Amino acid sequence: MTKHALITGITGQDGSYLAELLLSKGYKVFGLRRRTSVPILENIEHLKNEIEFIDGDLLDMGSLVNAVRISNPDEVYNLAAQSFVATSWIQPVATGQATGIGVTNMLEAVRLVKPDARFYQASSSEMFGKVVETPQKETTPFYPRSPYGVAKVYGHWITVNYRESYNMYACSGILFNHESPRRGIEFVTRKVTDAVARIKLGLQSELRLGNLDAKRDWGFAGDYVRAMWLMLQQDKADDFVISTGETHTIEELVEIAFSHVGLNWRDYVVIDQKFVRPAEVDLLLGDCTKAKEKLGWELEVGFEQLVKMMVDSDLEKLSK
Repeated sequence: MTKHALITGITGQDGSYLAELLLSKGYKVFGLRRRTSVPILENIEHLKNEIEFIDGDLLDMGSLVNAVRISNPDEVYNLAAQSFVATSWIQPVATGQATGIGVTNMLEAVRLVKPDARFYQASSSEMFGKVVETPQKETTPFYPRSPYGVAKVYGHWITVNYRESYNMYACSGILFNHESPRRGIEFVTRKVTDAVARIKLGLQSELRLGNLDAKRDWGFAGDYVRAMWLMLQQDKADDFVISTGETHTIEELVEIAFSHVGLNWRDYVVIDQKFVRPAEVDLLLGDCTKAKEKLGWELEVGFEQLVKMMVDSDLEKLSK
């Protein structure tokens, strides 16, 4: 029997890598797609003929019920959200609705139509925010520092609530920062690698950034979607931190990216207060021991390799 999977947020970074993984394992993949006047399919252009798209929106309960009926999923991966932290201060209500209430809508649609489906919720290390212990693990208390982080906490706990209230197979992956050449240009990693490529090619003269001292635990998105799939293959639903267990500053990211193309970052980077957040998360560092021991999950791509991969990809795109 061919397994069916429904992925919300399929056109995003994680959705595209997850779709690739599931298709390689023989799944029939359905993707929930929010209607836009111009379809955004860049990340899944190479897969679009292998995926069955269903129009829907996390804020439209009827469309989610319809999507679950059509896809009849064995596994549901809820990756859709307003996922850019900076935007969550500008659009806090929209972020709360999509990133928080949208999770409830998706869980309820699954409960009503296909309660035996296994459900994955994309939780986030931003839930830890102003961290109360380092490194952060599954039992670390949450202290979110942005409307996005607060909404993710709601999505996380409503997933736990449905698991315990309705005996649903519902789990959350608390994923630390994960990047790739498919990362949106607004995220700092891709902003850096795109700018480095543009500067190298003479298309841009400077890169404006905020806090270079902020530390993050950055991994490769392709590695992290394997962890999502592994979570839904366990006998019992559980929550897992997915991270590298290493921390790097934005300055390190910048230095690796510029040096990869033979440039000194200090000649091009300008600190701009416009990019400093109202409430900064200074240090995120995950302890993924549980995922390694229970899921057998391992990293394949290291930080320096990831940054160079992203710079090379942006150079190739811009050279065309």
